[in-house]
Amino acid sequence: MLGKNGTSRPQAFYGWYVVHAIGLVLMTTSGLAFYNLSVLLDAFVAERGFPVALTSGATASFFIASGAGGVFAARLMDRIDARLIMIFGACVSAIALGALSLLQRPWQLYAFHLLFGFCYGFCGLVPATTIVARWFEARRALALSIASTGLSLGGVLVTPLAALLIQRRGIAGAAPWLGLAFFLGVVPVTAWIVRSSPQEMGLVPDGAKFAQRSASAALARHVPYAQARRSRFFIAVTAAYLFGLGAQVGAITHLFRLASTRASPGIAALALALMASASVVGRLAGGWLLLKLPARGFAIGMLLAQAVALALLAFAAKSLLLAGAVLFGITVGNVLMLQPLLLAEAFGTRHYGRIYSVSNLIAAAGVAGGPALIGVLYEASGGYTLPYLVVSAASVLSCAILLLAGRTQDERA
Repeated sequence: MLGKNGTSRPQAFYGWYVVHAIGLVLMTTSGLAFYNLSVLLDAFVAERGFPVALTSGATASFFIASGAGGVFAARLMDRIDARLIMIFGACVSAIALGALSLLQRPWQLYAFHLLFGFCYGFCGLVPATTIVARWFEARRALALSIASTGLSLGGVLVTPLAALLIQRRGIAGAAPWLGLAFFLGVVPVTAWIVRSSPQEMGLVPDGAKFAQRSASAALARHVPYAQARRSRFFIAVTAAYLFGLGAQVGAITHLFRLASTRASPGIAALALALMASASVVGRLAGGWLLLKLPARGFAIGMLLAQAVALALLAFAAKSLLLAGAVLFGITVGNVLMLQPLLLAEAFGTRHYGRIYSVSNLIAAAGVAGGPALIGVLYEASGGYTLPYLVVSAASVLSCAILLLAGRTQDERA
């Protein structure tokens, strides 16, 4: 294509098309799964009469299953086109959502969350961040921040619509539309735009303009999986996210119900939307700041801010509740993105899929325990003040652990 002066205009690096396509995929999966679990939890309690603790346990099983699915998907990506893995996961997830009208018994509640979670692992963060990490070296932090903005947009654009649909039609009436939306939001864009790696198209990470910097970065950071999993950095990051993500996801899962009980369903939907909107701004700002700041220090700061936000939500009502949701959203927008970034920067991309998936699986124990713990503490204490103070303390603990991670250069020395 020619510019105004008649010269050839540089063609955009295809990796950015992949980034935006992955963003759309993550917007769909987060909006109909990650953020929507809070809405489904409230609907299962209200419509089907399941106890909060039982439903929270089912939600926990979703995260364990998604971690296991991510590990399995990472192994398959070494041999199979990542797009096929994502498409398979999306198709089964869509069927599971579409069959929600059949869910009546506790064992069916758990079966749904286990199946949905395992297949979510096939089309969620593990394959998505692996693909983006393969396409970028020098500008990986920026690429991951843009792609993972889709996670937040899912909460802003998709989850409120899903909540409204469930509120008006009930679970049975909404189920087919949720399944169809999941399929259409993932499968076409994955098949038509996403490519598993730049080498598949005869390209190099970051594009020709950054080829030398990308090659240097790749050579400087290449750690085998066996060595990475034994390193102090891997252990500390994984342990920190065991507590940090457990606190975060537990709070997200119960936020809709917390706001509903203290205010109204309308305020609850607004709180979720504000949290997700703040996470969009926070994540994009974080991607820019990470070009100037060390990732580990930034992660520690975000986990501390998460602790403050959860402590505020423990006591807040109405307007203060919305303020707490905004502060919490800023941290959500960055904490989740930083785990794959920390591991990719430390160990490189050749074994990134296995390294991140195993770290994610271990952290999934905390993610699963967070919603269940809050549910049990809620029923024991009769409110959400104590549960949110406990997960605030867990966020502080995650900061202390991450401080012990050390520098990755020391690990390789």
